[in-house]
Amino acid sequence: MRAVLFAILGIVLVVQTATAGTLDKVRSDGVFRIGYRTDAQPFAYQSAIGEPEGYAVDLCREVAAATKQALGLGEMKVEYVTVTAEDRFQAVKDGRVDILCDPATVTLTRREIVDFSLFTFVDGASVLYRADGPQGFEGLAGQKVGVHADTTTEEKLKGALAKIGVEAEIVPVPDHKMGLERLANGEFAAYFADRAILAFLLFGSDQADKLKLSDQYFSQEPYALAVARGDDDFRLLVDRTLAGLYRSEKIVTIFAKSFGKAMPSDILRVMYSINALEE
Repeated sequence: MRAVLFAILGIVLVVQTATAGTLDKVRSDGVFRIGYRTDAQPFAYQSAIGEPEGYAVDLCREVAAATKQALGLGEMKVEYVTVTAEDRFQAVKDGRVDILCDPATVTLTRREIVDFSLFTFVDGASVLYRADGPQGFEGLAGQKVGVHADTTTEEKLKGALAKIGVEAEIVPVPDHKMGLERLANGEFAAYFADRAILAFLLFGSDQADKLKLSDQYFSQEPYALAVARGDDDFRLLVDRTLAGLYRSEKIVTIFAKSFGKAMPSDILRVMYSINALEE
């Protein structure tokens, strides 16, 4: 009988652990785990000294501070966990990270795996050309074009080219740095990514004179922070934190830290206004 009771107790403990919410885990462990990519400047990346940086990372630091305060913790360690474009959502689902902080586009398919916060940014896919190459979609016929693998941009690029009947060789690359290098050295005729990322890459490139950023958008990409599916208490805390930032001037400071002198677009200002929910 004692053995049976211990077995039942063990099962109960396993179930409780498996179903524990993010806030319960943080309260128990004293650790808040931020998942971020190292290759998604200016939203999430590693600085020259290996520190996590970026617009989305800074938003998650605000969430970490709010979590510590909400739980009344004297001490709480913030642990930064690197993820990739391929495994980032699974890392949230598996509990390897408490929140995903990168330019994650919200889609219904992704919502089968994770839940999302209020929107954090609105961007759109665009294209970076070589200055001496094709300057439009039609000119890409028969050319190699690069795109970051396992992103919504890859799928939308295929759809956009198919829609206008252009047959180009789409070459997925593991990171934006490689894509820019292969574009600059003439291997690619164009490189596709979200426009804010392309602008950041162009601004920091020592070969900017060889490249040209298109004004055209061929998609709309609403970003948000990904959290565990069904964890309503934690998602509410995240949304409350973001809404508070959007109601204040602090979001301006966070934006300027990553984007410098660039100004938020009109659509981003509207997004901030719509998501500045009142208590």
